[in-house]
Amino acid sequence: MARKKKTNFLVSAHRTLRKKSVVAAVYIVLRLLVILMMVAQFFNGNFENVFLCVLTLILFLLPTIFEKSLQIDLPNALEIIILLFIFAAEILGEIRAFYTTFAYWDTMLHTLNGFLCAAIGFSLVDLCNRHRRISLSLSPVYMAIVAFCFSMTIGVLWEFFECTMDQFFLLDMQKDTVVNVISSVNLDPTGGNTPVAIKGITDLIVVCGDEQIPLGLGGYLDIGILDTMKDLWVNFIGAVVFSIVGYFYVKSRGKGWFARNFIPQVLPEEEISDSEE
Repeated sequence: MARKKKTNFLVSAHRTLRKKSVVAAVYIVLRLLVILMMVAQFFNGNFENVFLCVLTLILFLLPTIFEKSLQIDLPNALEIIILLFIFAAEILGEIRAFYTTFAYWDTMLHTLNGFLCAAIGFSLVDLCNRHRRISLSLSPVYMAIVAFCFSMTIGVLWEFFECTMDQFFLLDMQKDTVVNVISSVNLDPTGGNTPVAIKGITDLIVVCGDEQIPLGLGGYLDIGILDTMKDLWVNFIGAVVFSIVGYFYVKSRGKGWFARNFIPQVLPEEEISDSEE
């Protein structure tokens, strides 16, 4: 029975992709690129990157899973952006090291993440508003607020995850920042609560036992906090932008061409029945 359901899901997913030729083309190209990358990483002995490639292939299935489980139709633009976002984060960002090669790669993705998460949060409420089986009617302002809060919650949870991975596995997901000025109450010689500033810092020396190690970074090393605040700030911008777009979309009830490309639609009953056959 479980095997039959799995087969029906794959057939239904394939049928859905065939109806979306542009999405299908992007999906196939990205999958081929990931598979080629996975083969190359395997022969290079980078098995951690092989795992990332497998994870990417699994994540590519999320749009189709959402469509089938929630009985909705994702707009082509939204589905393509989700696929490109996954590829840009996992393959280009992690394996190809775009996060360190391009200074604003992480910022771009976090901004897009805030936008997409707001779109998802807004869509969930909008679907409940328009679904005939669910008795729910929320104002456009409330829907925009829910979308914003949903996006920011996802952003905060992700920063929690990054901090946890850095602390327990000594990774550097919360990228450090070199600064030339610090201010801390820990530098107060009286032990009080007065912040003491040090300006014009040009190097940081780490003392390990009897050894002194100059890091040669050109300043003091901030451990992740500025990167976290920057990520949350751009997430905030992306969330606000879509919340405003979503608000006017609801006010005009779908007349906005831009928002319509990011708001999933509830499938008609006849299409749901066809997909389940």
